[in-house]
Amino acid sequence: MSKIKLSKEFIRGTVKLALNEDLYPSGDITSSLIDNNKTVVVKLISNQSAIVGGLLFAKQTFSLIDNKIKFIIKKKDGSKTKKGSLVALIKGKAKNILIAERVALNFLSHISGIATKTNQFVKLAGKKTKICCTRKTIPNLRVIQKYAVKLGGGTNHRFNLSDEYLIKDNHIASSDLKSLVIKAIKNKKGKKITVEVDTIQQLKSIMGLKFNTLLLDNMSIKNLRKGVKIAKKLYETEASGNVNIKNVKAIASTGVDRISVGSITHSVPAVDFKLEI
Repeated sequence: MSKIKLSKEFIRGTVKLALNEDLYPSGDITSSLIDNNKTVVVKLISNQSAIVGGLLFAKQTFSLIDNKIKFIIKKKDGSKTKKGSLVALIKGKAKNILIAERVALNFLSHISGIATKTNQFVKLAGKKTKICCTRKTIPNLRVIQKYAVKLGGGTNHRFNLSDEYLIKDNHIASSDLKSLVIKAIKNKKGKKITVEVDTIQQLKSIMGLKFNTLLLDNMSIKNLRKGVKIAKKLYETEASGNVNIKNVKAIASTGVDRISVGSITHSVPAVDFKLEI
């Protein structure tokens, strides 16, 4: 699997693109009205309980606007924070802090939102079942979103289409399940193979073939239990399809090894942070 790399260069480049989006072509025409000599101390506060994530992105945002701004981190990425908690102190010229404010908060809010929601799923699933993200990510933000999932205690599924074989329903509809699995085994060259099935009949048709993970898709709890029981000794098992906070505990109770959840990246609510001058 491709590794999630949050190098200084990656963070700087990502933040630079975000600032260009916000400031092109004339900069912050409103903050330019403020006297640039006024220095302030600003509190970065969480308006809700959350898992914090994205502080290095926020810090880089202020630094790119004004490298004299001091961003003093009070909470680490991956730490829990309560409503009203101080997350960081920011010291510098008011005008420059205000220019960077929204971009910095956008990174924090989104990354913390994913980490927080992931952590809710992880707690409900228990220690024996992993919560995995998917490729259902916002284009060009996949590295950041998968980093956030790990902050929340989740596990990264494949990063992209080259990482592993994942034979899904539409592949099967375009060909034949068993022949596709056999081809993948012949061509795997060290890559893992995951095979999706949505019926017990499909599962039985490929039992004994040498692949890694069996993905049980959109199955009832009853069929999930049956599928896990049949496949447990031969394959890692995974459940997917319409997983939510209300049903994840029941899904985990089937004994499945991992549960993939698209919503923790594609539609997660942001965490509310504010700057208080």
